Amino acid sequence: MVVLEHSPMSSSPKVLGGALVFTGTRVPVQTLLDYMNDGFTVEQFIEFFPSVGLEDAREFLKMLQSSSG
Repeated sequence: MVVLEHSPMSSSPKVLGGALVFTGTRVPVQTLLDYMNDGFTVEQFIEFFPSVGLEDAREFLKMLQSSSG
């Protein structure tokens, strides 16, 4: 079980039509998955999207991994 004080992602109908985005940004979490599928690292993704915190990206991936495992 994962317990978070801060969620790395959020959703609001006012931001990108309710798409799941990294908290405090307009960057969809799907974008990270797309970049990783194309062979980029998390660190490279952060270089392209500096508004996303490295820890938020890592926490999202950790949550994704724990929910699929």
